[in-house]
Amino acid sequence: MTDRVFTKEEWLTTLKGLKTSYKIFVPVKDGDFHTFKALDEGHTPDFDYKNTRMSPKSVVYPQSERMFEYSLDENDPDAHIMREAEKDYSPKAIVGIRPCDAHAFQIVKRNFDTPEYRDPWWVKGFESTTVVGLGCNAPCATCFCTAVGGGPFDEKGLDVMVYDLGETFLAKAITEKGEDFIEKTQGGSEADDTALKAAEALSKSSRDKIRVSVPTDKLKDKGINELFEAPFWEDVAFACINCGTCTYLCPTCWCFDIQDEVFGKDGDRIRNWDSCMFPLFTLHGSGHNPRDKKVQRVRQRFMHKLKYYVDKYHNGVQCSGCGRCVRYCPVNIDIREVAEIMNGYT
Repeated sequence: MTDRVFTKEEWLTTLKGLKTSYKIFVPVKDGDFHTFKALDEGHTPDFDYKNTRMSPKSVVYPQSERMFEYSLDENDPDAHIMREAEKDYSPKAIVGIRPCDAHAFQIVKRNFDTPEYRDPWWVKGFESTTVVGLGCNAPCATCFCTAVGGGPFDEKGLDVMVYDLGETFLAKAITEKGEDFIEKTQGGSEADDTALKAAEALSKSSRDKIRVSVPTDKLKDKGINELFEAPFWEDVAFACINCGTCTYLCPTCWCFDIQDEVFGKDGDRIRNWDSCMFPLFTLHGSGHNPRDKKVQRVRQRFMHKLKYYVDKYHNGVQCSGCGRCVRYCPVNIDIREVAEIMNGYT
């Protein structure tokens, strides 16, 4: 695989040159936070960042997405016929994504791309995207990627891994898509042993900085009913205000709602992100709501992340350890603490 070293000025120039081949998304300073935006003249990439407030999952899975369109004009011979909305699936590249967010794509993939069902919109969006990671030299105090099968330089879900070596970036191709991305770059030089050894040392030192332990080893052996009826849920849910921050910021949450919107005689069927923390999420047309109490919704979120997913996919928990829900929860509910309670419950 190709390994190349770029000065930071060369890397920025390279990305601008790649705009003829990809629509490129980069981390950009946006007020007090960072977010991923399309690279253009008005957005300067800032790779010296901890992590974005919102994960870049919206590049593949938009917060609102037109699925179908239709006409209500009775003079239209195609009236009331659903047509798939036109989409742009030209090549994209997310450059500077943290490994936890790349890992999250692999977790979500198990829901949207399975032998039984392939969500055509998610799959096409993901397959048209090249994922270029930026390792974490200084993980946040709320990060726990190493506890859920990842790491600050973990390569799962990445096509290219980039190491920030101070004055230079080392770009390492991991997949064929990554090779193609590197081959299209201009400038840089072949990585020598000094750069490769520096990258290896950086990866180890960063991993050693994450000292948190989140026990999940016994979750798969717990009975669903045992955890569902456990007495600790009232205490876990007590402070929750059902704001939905945890689910909207989470890179591994995939819940959605589908709505029809009509403008004059033109209609769209739109998929929007939704949240199991919202009271209306499970409201039936009859008026019945099987999760009308806050404690039921809080329990659902953690049971799905830490138990239902575990039992269904047999591949870890539905969490990449990014720490956003811990960092931004207004009442300090901590998934790491809940995992420990569930894992240790007898």
